[in-house]
Parts: sequence; structure tokens; C-alpha cells
Amino acid sequence: MSERPYVTLSCAMSIDGCLDSASPRRLAMSNAADLDRVDDLRSQNDAIMVGASTVRRDDPRLLVRDTVRRARRLSSGRPESPTKVTVTASGDLPPDAAFFTVGDAPRVVYSTTNRAARLRARLGERATVVGLGSHVTMAALLDDLGERQGVRRLMVEGGGRVLTQFLEADLVDELQLVIAPFFVGEPGAPRAVGPGRFPWTASRRARLAGTRQIGDVVLLRYALSERCDALGTDPSMLRDDVAFATEKP
Repeated sequence: MSERPYVTLSCAMSIDGCLDSASPRRLAMSNAADLDRVDDLRSQNDAIMVGASTVRRDDPRLLVRDTVRRARRLSSGRPESPTKVTVTASGDLPPDAAFFTVGDAPRVVYSTTNRAARLRARLGERATVVGLGSHVTMAALLDDLGERQGVRRLMVEGGGRVLTQFLEADLVDELQLVIAPFFVGEPGAPRAVGPGRFPWTASRRARLAGTRQIGDVVLLRYALSERCDALGTDPSMLRDDVAFATEKP
């Protein structure tokens, strides 16, 4: 079996831990400089993953935007943007979502075996649908990405349920967490992480590998596996001397 992909969880949240507001309109947590950093991080990965609820709610394109980064990927024999990955238990995915219709990157949808046939009929050639038994686990998903899809680096961007599943299963190599300078304060707002039994507790604290101020937000990089130091995506974040160094826009 191939080695599982290196997993980077990337998300931005408010001070009170929300990914968004309860409103249908998307609440921007980040700023332009940090969005450019995220674009660079995307360009370094083989695949980008979001949950089906994020596909439905936010309609993300999941593309590398910068032309130089896209050209760099093409020159190395890769598609302009990483493979798009999502997972659904219900099979409720809109075929006209930007996930399926925008860009030329391959698309992979994971679901239960009994939903796979229905999804293939619904999505047609828009995506490769993979059934993973009666219950989809993130461990089985990573095994398939590494073995059959050839993915070596996976960036997981949300939403909260997917982030929680990866963290609970101790499948994350590094967490890149951006804190926005405000509170949401709405009881119905989606949270970055839901309740769960996590490997990192008061007696097993996660290791903070670096901090970085980017305009009015701060990036925290946590090393959650031994692979982080060897294969991490942002070497500058490993240096203590960049802690809270302000970036110019």
C-alpha cells in the first residue's frame, strides 16, 4: 500500500471559533495578503478537499488563481490546479456546482458504496466516484487517494465536520489556522471544529511550529505529526525569529 498523503488542514476562523456567520452570505474571515498565501499553499498540493456541505453552501472553485503558480505547475507536468476532492454520505451534490464545472483539474467524490452508483449516474463524466463501503472514514479515503489517485500532498479546507473527522482520527500532519480579528457571536454559526475526542489534550499538547502576522490576521502553524518537520509546506514558519513579524500588503 502507498504511503498516505501528507495532510495540511487550512482554515480561517473568528476569535470565537466560527468559520462563517449563520447568514447565507459568505463572511470573509481573511484578507487579500492571506488569501494569496492560501493560493500559494494550494499550488504546492496535489489535491484540495472540502466537504459536501461546503460545496453546497459556498460553491467554491478550488483553483490556483495566480498565473505564475499555474504556469509553474504546468511546467512540472501537473494540471494548473490540484485535484478536487469531496466526500458525501447523502449523495446530495449539485452537478452544476463550480466544484464540477470550473477548471480542468480532476475531481474525485467519495461516498458509501450504496450511494456510488446513483452519484455516478448523476455526475456523469464530471467526477470519479469512489464507494468506500457502508461508512466512509477519512483513513480509507486517504488510503485510496495515496494508492489509486497518486496524491502525495492533500490540503483540507473544510468545513467543520470534515476538519473534525480528520483531527479526531489523528490523520493531520500540520494545521494552518488563521484567526480573524473579530467575533461572530451567532449561535447558529458553523464552528471550525465540533465536539469530539481529540488526540491533543491538556496532557498531550499540540506543538506550535510557528506564528506569523499577516496584516490584521494571525497565522498559527501547528505540527501534528513527526512528518511535519521533514515535509512541511512553509519552512519560514519553523523559525522562531519570524514570530509575529508584520507583512506589508
